Amino acid sequence: MRIAVDAMGGDYAPHEIVKGAVDAVKSLTDVDNLFLVGDELLVKKEVNDIGYSGQKITIKHASEVVEMGETPAMAIRKKKDSSISRCIDMIAAGEANAVVSAGNTGAVVVASTLKLRLLPGVLRPAIATILPTRDRPVVLIDAGANTDCDPIMLTQFGIMGSIYSKVIFKQEEPVVGLMSIGGEDTKGNEITKKAFSLLGKANIKFRGNVEGHDLFKGETDVVVCDGFVGNVILKTSESAAHVIGSWMKEEFTKNPVRKFGAFLLKEALHSMKKKMDPELYGGAPLLGVNGVVIITHGSSSAKAIYHAIRVACEFVKGRLNELIMNEIGKMEKIG
Repeated sequence: MRIAVDAMGGDYAPHEIVKGAVDAVKSLTDVDNLFLVGDELLVKKEVNDIGYSGQKITIKHASEVVEMGETPAMAIRKKKDSSISRCIDMIAAGEANAVVSAGNTGAVVVASTLKLRLLPGVLRPAIATILPTRDRPVVLIDAGANTDCDPIMLTQFGIMGSIYSKVIFKQEEPVVGLMSIGGEDTKGNEITKKAFSLLGKANIKFRGNVEGHDLFKGETDVVVCDGFVGNVILKTSESAAHVIGSWMKEEFTKNPVRKFGAFLLKEALHSMKKKMDPELYGGAPLLGVNGVVIITHGSSSAKAIYHAIRVACEFVKGRLNELIMNEIGKMEKIG
C-alpha cells in the first residue's frame, strides 16, 4: 500500500509528521511505500536525524505550504505546488492509495473535492470524526465540511458513517442517530424532520433523534448533523476535556495527601486518559470523495500521524468507498 503524507501540515511539522511516518513504516506491514511530501531539504534532515535508512520512505518535493489561516479555495488555486495539492495529485494520478494530512482542513476538503471529485451519487463530502464514549467510540458526521445541508445530504452522511463504523470499528450493525433538540420525531427544524423520515427508510439501523446529553452514553455508534453543529460539538468537547484535565491536575497536586492519592490512582488515571485520547482513533476521514483522505488535528503528534496512517490502510483494505457507492446507489429507491 502506498500512502502520501503531507509532511508540512500541522503545528509541529515536519518533525512530528516524519517521526510518525517512520514509526508507521517500521511496524505497519501493509505499508509498502510512504511518500513524505514537502520541502525536500527539511524533510530529508528530519529523516536523517531520526536515523531511518530503509527503503520504504520516498521524499517528494513541494515548494509551497498552505498555512492554517489561509482561505482554502484561494490557497489551492494559487499554491499549486503546495504539499496538500501534491498529495491529492498523487491519488488522482494513481501514485498513492491514500493521503494523510494535519494541514489546513478546509484546503484538504477543497483540493480533494476539486481534484478527486465525489463518488457517484454523493452530493457532498463529510468529515467523520471520532469521539470517545462510555462504552465505545462514536462517529460524528459531519464535523465541519458543510455548514448548510439538506435532508438528502444528512441521510447520505448517516449511510457513510454507518459503513465507516462497520469497517473500522467492527460494529456489526451500527446504531445511527440524528442530532436534534428532542427525542421525538416532531422535534427539530424542517430539515431534520425531513431527514428523520429519509433516515428511517435507509438501509441502516436508525434509532431516531438524539440530543446532546446522549452523545457520550455509548448507545449510538453514528451521530448525524450538519457541519456547523458538528464542528461546534467537536470544539466544545475538546475544550471541556482540556478544562477537566487541568482541574484534575490542579486538585491532585494541591497538597501531599492528594499527591499520594493520585499516586495510588495512577493506573486508573492512565487508563482513563487512554480512553479519552483522540490521537488513538486515527484522524477524521473525508467520506464521499473518490479517494482515501484522512485529516488529522493541526496539533497532531507522531502518535496521531502513525494511527492516521494505520486507519488509511484499513480504509483501503476494507474497500470502504466501494461499499459507500453501493449503498448510496440504493437511495434512489427511497426517494
